[in-house]
Amino acid sequence: MDRRIKIRHLQAFVEIVRRESLKRAAERLLLTQPAISRTLSELEEILGATLLERSRAGIALTAQGAFFHGFALASLSALERGLSGLQEFGSEAGLSLRVGALPSVAARLMPEVLDDLANVAPEMRLMIAEGSHEHLIGLLNRGELDVVLGRLGEPETMRGVSFTQLYLEEVALVVRPGHPILADPGLRRIGEWPVIYPPEKSAIRPYVRRLMIAEGVPLPPKRVESVSGDFGRARTQGSDSIWIISAGVVAREIAEGRLIRLPIDTRSTKGPVGMMVRAGEEDTTERRLFAQTVERTIARLGLAV
Repeated sequence: MDRRIKIRHLQAFVEIVRRESLKRAAERLLLTQPAISRTLSELEEILGATLLERSRAGIALTAQGAFFHGFALASLSALERGLSGLQEFGSEAGLSLRVGALPSVAARLMPEVLDDLANVAPEMRLMIAEGSHEHLIGLLNRGELDVVLGRLGEPETMRGVSFTQLYLEEVALVVRPGHPILADPGLRRIGEWPVIYPPEKSAIRPYVRRLMIAEGVPLPPKRVESVSGDFGRARTQGSDSIWIISAGVVAREIAEGRLIRLPIDTRSTKGPVGMMVRAGEEDTTERRLFAQTVERTIARLGLAV
């Protein structure tokens, strides 16, 4: 590591990005604006790279800046953890984040997010809860989760919650290979078999209901209401049930041929998937690291909006 790089360089850079302003970052670090600008210039000169672009509209990370930012955050986080560890020697003090993930995100994103995070911030410990939108938002509002990843819910469920969109996702109807409906697939026929249907408080229920109404299809009479990934996979693969679920939940099973997606147009069910936090809450190092990792994973999977 270049010995010219000091902690103050990393702190200034990270704080400017966090506050999206040289002035606000300087106030936070108790510096003058010329001083923090000079510190940033020193860091860019040492690295031989432009980290931030300045304009009247504000500041923006360059590609090199975005790459370096994750490592700068991780370095400062490691130092904070070490200082905390000295104060609480022998305890489990350190970086931790409580994440809620709806089934579609848990199945599609979280395995890859964890792999990426293990490289960027191996000291960070995640606690992951999976469940319905209503359940996870309740935990978030009560302070039992720090962040929730999932589909945007109905307005009444989003009170006190800030939502940042990451990508769009639609609903899929899936069956086992060899299912009788595959001979003549159609939305109007699904009521002939048992259906695993999204429950009342699930985020995808309104989208599915609008699709069914638009096509003149009544609620399936033989339905079980659930968004459980484990139950849906086991039931669909082992019976003639038709599963209506977010495409992300079953993306791997479809790719591997263990489930077949019915050729039904579900584009009208597309809805935003994003990151939810309590509105007005100050950002944390852990959440910033996690958000950057999620964004890299989405870009790598080709899901970005």
